[in-house]
Amino acid sequence: MPTRPIRLLLADVDGTLVTSDKVLTDRAVQAVHKLHDAGVLFAVTSGRPPRGMSMIIEPLALATELAAFNGGLIVDPDMTVVEQHVIPAEVVTPVVALMESFDLGVWIYRGADWYVRDAKGPHVDRESWTVQFAPTLVPSFDGLEQGAAKVVGVCDDHEVVEAAAVAARAQFGEHVSAARSQPYYLDVTHPQANKGSVVKYWSAKLQISPEQIATIGDMPNDVLMFAHSGLSIAMGNASHEVQRAARRVTTSNEEEGFANAVEQFIL
Repeated sequence: MPTRPIRLLLADVDGTLVTSDKVLTDRAVQAVHKLHDAGVLFAVTSGRPPRGMSMIIEPLALATELAAFNGGLIVDPDMTVVEQHVIPAEVVTPVVALMESFDLGVWIYRGADWYVRDAKGPHVDRESWTVQFAPTLVPSFDGLEQGAAKVVGVCDDHEVVEAAAVAARAQFGEHVSAARSQPYYLDVTHPQANKGSVVKYWSAKLQISPEQIATIGDMPNDVLMFAHSGLSIAMGNASHEVQRAARRVTTSNEEEGFANAVEQFIL
């Protein structure tokens, strides 16, 4: 355990803070309020768009900024944009083409909007339910290249999604960040839009050392924030690779893993 006290907990949302049914449990809410009472700051980062996190602001009494799109867009709780990192416009069309070459469904997030070309495509209904708003249906992505915060590739063949992630990193190198936010989602964002950069953002903003920041998550895109924090906690539902990258492992998100981690490892 770090010798210096933890001053901030940065949490992933899906698979971590909420259950598989996207429920924020009473114990999770109580755990965050206990952090507030103990003087430990609490912040969230997610692949979700900003509006997709609005439902957790009130129950958790969130006063900190929300790092949406894995840090691509940082907003105040009132949704005012604080900072944004968008994908270079010239890269968007080749990223879409690469995803299509793996037969992935493709979405684009830009500003407050989410664009799809197939309203009946895989996971569109689930994503609408998760983020609590509907996508904008477009015949093509022409004209959406400027200001795109995230391009998502969607497929239920998890090995294909991972292969596409590897190919994206090989083809676009340092021009993008490419990582899975769910086994079936490949998120491509600006290179600084990754959860490791979110830890650095908070460290600089609050002038606290990374050693005094704890992070908790469940997916490969959470490993970068583990690497930059003093205390990293993997969820019990995380893969073995993700668990090996963390200092501690809690129970799953179906077994109050978030609340257990707060009580056991932080408070």
